[in-house]
Amino acid sequence: MSRSSYGIIIVGVLFFIFGFVTWLNGSLIPYLKELCDLSDFEALFVTFSFYIAYSVMALPMSYLLDRLGYKRGMALGLVVMSVGSLLFIPSALSGEYLLFLLALFVLATGLTILQSASNPYIVYLGDIASATRRISIMGIINKLAGVLAPMLFALLVTIDSDDKTAMASDLIAPYAGMAVVLASLVLLVRLLPAIEHEVSGVNARSKSVLDHPHAILGAVALFFYVGIEVIAGDTIGLYAQSLGEENFSVFTSYTMLAMVVGYLFGIVLTPRYIDASRALALFSLLGVVLTFAIITLSPNAYLVALLGLSNAIVWPAIWQLSLGGVGDLAKRVSALLIIAIAGGAILPLLYGKLSQVVGMQSSYSLGLICYTIILLYAIKWHKARSWSEVW
Repeated sequence: MSRSSYGIIIVGVLFFIFGFVTWLNGSLIPYLKELCDLSDFEALFVTFSFYIAYSVMALPMSYLLDRLGYKRGMALGLVVMSVGSLLFIPSALSGEYLLFLLALFVLATGLTILQSASNPYIVYLGDIASATRRISIMGIINKLAGVLAPMLFALLVTIDSDDKTAMASDLIAPYAGMAVVLASLVLLVRLLPAIEHEVSGVNARSKSVLDHPHAILGAVALFFYVGIEVIAGDTIGLYAQSLGEENFSVFTSYTMLAMVVGYLFGIVLTPRYIDASRALALFSLLGVVLTFAIITLSPNAYLVALLGLSNAIVWPAIWQLSLGGVGDLAKRVSALLIIAIAGGAILPLLYGKLSQVVGMQSSYSLGLICYTIILLYAIKWHKARSWSEVW
């Protein structure tokens, strides 16, 4: 087995963990809504607390990665995630919503370190032209975990507003077990092969990320992408619940299944048939069409799940296009892209506020803005190597 294949397998395990931890939120939102007597808007602070950690911690973590390197950075991220998982135990025992939000913030801080290290690691673990394909493989693993997480949550945790003590105690064993698994994965990370990437491109040794408009605009596009991805994955349970669907807590799994299908298309198409920018344009146009269907047709939570198709290829394509030609600023650009994950904190809250005014179905119109920004990046912004080329 080659060094590259060996590294992909190990990082694949980490991406499974990313997906499992992240997409538990879709089930956790309606759960905490019942446990803590929350409104829909208040329950969406689960996503805010989780994703705002990326914005707050990404830059400090990039400096830390400069000192630790990718491998030790991933190990540290796993340890912090383990601590965040353990914090769910006192949160469950007390039933305090603020403690749950703190636990989610710590958990996401560990993920911030892991994401900051693992995404550029997988980009540079081979030819950068095929990076979208490698990240798409990671995406499938990530989203398969997202399929399993809500189902396992529904199996282990009972949503019963008449017995909140039992509801809270159901959380203890799963999160304690997750803490043990995360800590044990540190040993696996130590086996990763070291990588070195070449410093290439016209502005490879520029002193500032500001010299790379395609990277900054990539972060803008990623902000809107993560926002609509989280809206599609984490609000669908509440939406399905409002429509009277049974087993509403597993609807996040349907969004994840659609993303798996989208990633499979990405693996087949890129880079053999179309490059990353054309794939990004194609999938963002699909997002516009699906969003229009969601807000104009009869209310249907399954249409929201189909957004997973259009969301699948966006993350790997933006990472590949944003890191192209940045050379020794790769860790800084990676930090900028991780900061952009804050879209998952802000846009779902905006969706929640809008839903109080115009209803949940109409609030999905936010997707039209998100996919239009992504389309602009795919068509023009990714090519910009100076600010004069942006418009």
